[in-house]
Amino acid sequence: MVDVELAYTSAAELAARIAAGHLSPVEAVDNALARIEQVNPALNCFCASYDDDARREAHDAARAVARGDTLGPLHGVPVAVKDTTPERGRRTTLGSYTHEHWVPDRDAAVVRSLRRAGAIIVGKTTSPEFAHTLITESRLWGVTRNPWDTTRTTGGSSGGSGAAVASGCVSLAEGSDMGGSVRIPAAWCGLVGLKPGLGRIPMDVLPGNYDSISHHGPLARTVDDVRLFVAATQGPDEADIQSVTTPLELSAPVDGDVRGLRLALSIDLGCWAVDPEIEAAVREATAAWRDAGAVVDEVEVGLTARDEELWAELWAVFMAAYYGHLLDDFRDRMDPDVVRLIETGTAMGAAHYKRLEVERTSVWRRISGALAGRDALVCPTMAQAPWGATKSERPEAPFGIVDGRYHSPDMTAVFNLVAPCPALSLPAGTHTDGLPIGVQVVGHRWREDTVLRLGRALELARPWAARRPAL
Repeated sequence: MVDVELAYTSAAELAARIAAGHLSPVEAVDNALARIEQVNPALNCFCASYDDDARREAHDAARAVARGDTLGPLHGVPVAVKDTTPERGRRTTLGSYTHEHWVPDRDAAVVRSLRRAGAIIVGKTTSPEFAHTLITESRLWGVTRNPWDTTRTTGGSSGGSGAAVASGCVSLAEGSDMGGSVRIPAAWCGLVGLKPGLGRIPMDVLPGNYDSISHHGPLARTVDDVRLFVAATQGPDEADIQSVTTPLELSAPVDGDVRGLRLALSIDLGCWAVDPEIEAAVREATAAWRDAGAVVDEVEVGLTARDEELWAELWAVFMAAYYGHLLDDFRDRMDPDVVRLIETGTAMGAAHYKRLEVERTSVWRRISGALAGRDALVCPTMAQAPWGATKSERPEAPFGIVDGRYHSPDMTAVFNLVAPCPALSLPAGTHTDGLPIGVQVVGHRWREDTVLRLGRALELARPWAARRPAL
């Protein structure tokens, strides 16, 4: 029998209750596994659960509490890991038939950190093939559905992690964010999701160690749980030469005092066509920050649809470089969109690819101009409500440039072009049909503490953690 209240208890509270001896890790893990069994048939957010291993680790964790051992900050807390993140001895498929039987011989750095912190990994969450898109659907694992409305997508590519947290299977889940893949499911599932600054959480899961758009990040229901995740997993770590060498002080709960902070507000970033309900929700969130003592300036950022295309070209080269060699053997079993991305990236000339750095520099100059003299930039996370659960159910609304406006749901990928800047998605309200809306807070380089502080202020002003989907 699932204890729903326990299922929706924050990671911070679970850790505190376990450390105090008021809750057994065995009870917490058993409840998480029962919740996965209960909701996964409807949501398809887990492609694997580790019942036996998790229960054994829970009993070990309980014995550590009884002995009075020094405990990690996530001791005994059930968490989930995305199916693109290697775990030693556990099948990791990348959502693809190309890796259907791959069993890594090492843990990713983020997994090692979670284990050192005492977390218990209860399962693997779904991803589209190679984490390539904003809808979590793959030929290997099928369709992942949104707990708020199972006809809608969770977003992607960390959509399984988003659904797992929103449905109460776990309070914390790991995701990866190369073009919004943590923030998109956070917005569309009513969660908090962070793309940290590049290298804040060591990234060693890719074939190359010099990628400049890729990040691990947490999905959670509270800002403080995001803080806990970052505190437990931040570097430095020699596994990632780009990992940041100076950790942030994140040992205490996040302070929500934003008096005197200055925010730049942009609803459209210069070109996006934003749903009116989303604009209203973002403005209401901004008003809450203003009421809490922040200063808000509405600004023109001047981004264009070409800036989004720039990210897409970089993404195509990423896919071609890392997965293009698989086409010969697996083309017929790969997502056609993945094949098209690989072919696009393969056809791109080296000089053109290098010239993208010039355009990327222009993006930074415009964003840094909006941030100049301010602590953060605020905008919507997504410009549209959650799409249908499958690619075939994409809205019939315009896509691309229409009447001078850019029609696309995604307002996240452009911030992967300025990778050292953290970007946090927070619940900002709901559409009239009850689907979640997200607001995005983009900070200065490696200032996760500032965006978390702003997140905590909004959470205090407009609490959201008690909202639950009616599964």
